[in-house]
Amino acid sequence: MTQARAPAPSRPVRPGLVLAMLLAVYVFNFVDRQILAILAAPIQAELGLDDARMGLLGGVAFALLYSTLGVPLAWLADRTSRSWVIAGSLVIWSFFTAICGFAHSFWQIFAARVGVGIGEAGGVAPSYAVIGDYFPSERRAFALSIYSLGIPLGSAAGVLAGGYIAARVDWRAAFVAVGLAGLLLAPLFKLVVRDRPRPAPVGDGAGERFGAVARALAAKPSFWLLSFGAASSSMLGYGIAFWLPSLLQRSFGLDLIHTSWFIGAILLIGGVAGMLLGGWIADRLGGRDRAFYAWVPGIAFALGTPLFAAGIWSSSVMLAFLLFLLPQALVYVWLGPVLTAVQHLVPPASRATASALFLLINNLIGLGGGIYALGALSTALQPVYGIEAMRYSMLYGLSLYALAALLMALAGRFLARDWVEER
Repeated sequence: MTQARAPAPSRPVRPGLVLAMLLAVYVFNFVDRQILAILAAPIQAELGLDDARMGLLGGVAFALLYSTLGVPLAWLADRTSRSWVIAGSLVIWSFFTAICGFAHSFWQIFAARVGVGIGEAGGVAPSYAVIGDYFPSERRAFALSIYSLGIPLGSAAGVLAGGYIAARVDWRAAFVAVGLAGLLLAPLFKLVVRDRPRPAPVGDGAGERFGAVARALAAKPSFWLLSFGAASSSMLGYGIAFWLPSLLQRSFGLDLIHTSWFIGAILLIGGVAGMLLGGWIADRLGGRDRAFYAWVPGIAFALGTPLFAAGIWSSSVMLAFLLFLLPQALVYVWLGPVLTAVQHLVPPASRATASALFLLINNLIGLGGGIYALGALSTALQPVYGIEAMRYSMLYGLSLYALAALLMALAGRFLARDWVEER
């Protein structure tokens, strides 16, 4: 009688492949998030929307839902399956992106964009936690930096494709095509990315579990300093990303296509270099002193501020491009080191929840306030500076990078004390 053979254990998934899949999802996250801006002109023309209503579709309301819902979805990921939450979130935001293509009124597309925000809320924090599960501490900052390449890659893809999509492709078809591509990626992602075993959460009740994480973070000065330092930089980062095309067209005289090339190039070259550099440096210096996970971003913000000022003040397009390139790299340095530090402020089982609480602060202030703040300041300065008001708005806004540098420097003083070592 032949003895039944025990089932062979499943082959472990390579961390590099997991990271590649997470990066692919993150690229879609930013393409789907930015596609509204890419297709704004034809949407406004067909649906008869003014700038105020267009701003409502992608402004504070989107940031509020995207930020606040990230916390319960991250808690769910910590309690159940992180990979399932990410895959489900991808399905939801891709579905609602496709639905945008069938909208025939402001409220229909508004409702669809709310759905996109709800879906995207569950993608980022659990992804940070999956990376924390697959990569050891000494390689984690660089891995998170590679994942964060989804920001410049997704943004650059949207910027570079924007002119072509607006001119050649119907805006409805663009929404549907991007949404369907995300739906096709979801099952492949779930097939490849699996959860790794992690310690059981402490506590019996859901409220107690979440409350314990929140209380632990609230008691750590480094969490608040890292969060508000990142939020300060994000206010200016989101603001510059949104208003830089206007600055280039108003103050430098570029047309839409050349503006797309300018921004796409600094994102691809500067953004990618900064992401990778930050993680690489932090992994090497952070092993000697945990403070470097905050000090490296602080130094980058301090160096980037005067270079951005010189680029904004410049009157030459070529000189402005060269001056923007380096600070664009420097202001992306923070992601890998800071995200790694936040994950080490709690035990491994709570990483997604901790990341979501960090993102709640970062996105509510940065995404929710940055674009409006620079625009409102520009409007207030118009009686004095006229068409150059946006230039001066950005120059005044650079004080936010100086504030971020100071907060990161202070955070470094507490990181060694607040750090939770892995067992």
